[in-house]
Amino acid sequence: AGLPVRPDRRRVLLPLSPAGLWSVVAMSYPADDYESEAAYDPYAYPGDYDMHTGDPKQDLAYERQYEQQTYQVIPEVIKNFIQYFHKTVSDLIDQKVYELQASRVSSDVIDQKVYEIQDIYENSWTKLTERFFKNTPWPEAEAIAPQVGNDAVFLILYKELYYRHIYAKVSGGPSLEQRFESYYNYCNLFNYILSKSHFCPGVVLGHPTPEPDSSVGKKEVLWCTVLGWEIMKGALAPLRQANFCLRPDFLVISTDADGPAPLELPNQWLWDIIDEFIYQFQSFSQYRCKTAKKSEEEIDFLRSNPKIWNVHSVLNVLHSLVDKSNINRQLEVYTSGGDPESVAGEYGRHSLYKMLGYFSLVGLLRLHSLLGDYYQAIKVLENIELNKKDAIRVFANILLYIQRTKSMFQRTTYKYEMINKQNEQMHALLAIALTMYPMRIDESIHLQLREKYGDKMLRMQKGDPQVYEELFSYACPKFLSPVVPNYDNVHPNYHKEPFLQQLKVFSDEVQQQAQLSTIRSFLKLYTTMPVAKLAGFLDLTEQEFRIQLLVFKHKMKNLVWTSGISALDGEFQSASEVDFYIDKDMIHIADTKVARRYGDFFIRQIHKFEELNRTLKKMGQRP
Repeated sequence: AGLPVRPDRRRVLLPLSPAGLWSVVAMSYPADDYESEAAYDPYAYPGDYDMHTGDPKQDLAYERQYEQQTYQVIPEVIKNFIQYFHKTVSDLIDQKVYELQASRVSSDVIDQKVYEIQDIYENSWTKLTERFFKNTPWPEAEAIAPQVGNDAVFLILYKELYYRHIYAKVSGGPSLEQRFESYYNYCNLFNYILSKSHFCPGVVLGHPTPEPDSSVGKKEVLWCTVLGWEIMKGALAPLRQANFCLRPDFLVISTDADGPAPLELPNQWLWDIIDEFIYQFQSFSQYRCKTAKKSEEEIDFLRSNPKIWNVHSVLNVLHSLVDKSNINRQLEVYTSGGDPESVAGEYGRHSLYKMLGYFSLVGLLRLHSLLGDYYQAIKVLENIELNKKDAIRVFANILLYIQRTKSMFQRTTYKYEMINKQNEQMHALLAIALTMYPMRIDESIHLQLREKYGDKMLRMQKGDPQVYEELFSYACPKFLSPVVPNYDNVHPNYHKEPFLQQLKVFSDEVQQQAQLSTIRSFLKLYTTMPVAKLAGFLDLTEQEFRIQLLVFKHKMKNLVWTSGISALDGEFQSASEVDFYIDKDMIHIADTKVARRYGDFFIRQIHKFEELNRTLKKMGQRP
């Protein structure tokens, strides 16, 4: 994916013999047998454990942290779980390699293994987290590596869960080093999925460097990306064979592996990977802007690593996944009634790439929204068939769905917490939208809204800007700047600047519409009235009132989707329940609201019920 890797282990640009290759790769993880306590640790900075600050309290805290990381005792039940988890993933990869060699996309065996991994991911992992690691980290990857034979692919997947848990549950959140390590791990994961070089099933890293097999010879090896490593390109013919392997317990490089990675994961996990990747980028972007409580060493470290969690790297990953899966072309063909498999390509036929590509489109929507580029956010979804209604109806439909299905998510704590928070935020946004553009919504949702925000909606109707700002601040995205701050001159509220900019735009819009709610209420009371008389009711001059009427006309016109693929296609239509025109000095008002035809609704439901009843009778007559 063209992603960077750790500075202390990323560039290997010298011509390497095969023996040199194995020695480089063997450094990726520590060996099983340590010769001393100072054994090489790739995740430590130079002299990491030898330096002391001179402050006894800091040194003691540091030593305790080191002891916890190094000598962590893993409960037996966790060891058994990790081994079972690894075996399930390893078996799936074995089967996937077999399917790829047979030119098959999937099989019942693959589907069964994916189902087992889904059960582990959604149930077992969550239950064990609640029991053993509710507010503490899971064991580090190095601690469980011997339990899984140092399987590099599994360790990448494990660390994705490990760092996600730290972000979500561990008190104090991730440290600076953990933020960096999580980024490197995502680089490893996406390089593995997107590059043309893959690990064979059962790959092991960290064993003593082997002697090269005689069949390899002394020639240079090909350029390939292995967990972010760049290895010199040469003319090593034997390695051109698919899944070439020196020994079963050493790294395997498939240099002509133009095809997909031998991996499948549950759709929920794939979505969570994309979602968490963007969340961690958002978290780091805000973290690096808050310099008030950071030491000079931390600031220097951030200054010297500007490409870590860089917005271009994040965009590169998402667009690479979209391109690799050919998902936009698949969606175009699907929308036109064709077979998306016909244009999916070698990668897009596989669930891993198709779903990652699809989820990356949604991820790009979220990322552009965080950056304040709303046009581009909608543009990336132009091939996804959306419910192209106004925001009020969309919010109301989503809240109604959550209301009816909320009990389904109570078993899984993190989902319940996330849905509950987003449910509250959508109520706040709906309150703002309904205040500015009143319309009828579902009665149960309207009742909930009055219970939660009844008083605040009344204050907003009276034009209280403070309430608008309060609800917007609570419910809006956590806006961020893609630009690395100037660490030499960062004022205390620098991290709030993107939010304050969006808040100013929103507040200006509210101010422009401050009089519209009152004007609307008067227009509903009359059919005709002199302009001067209505202006007097509002304590405005006739000229000021005419300006406000033009503002009303302008603000009530919105781009409404009528046809076409893109949600940006459409016509400007009035969203107001009242319309008017001015003839000389008289204003003529018309009620545009169409009364609901309840009779037609009940007739359609009766017909559906009768058809359902006939179907049930036919099923009951079958032998």
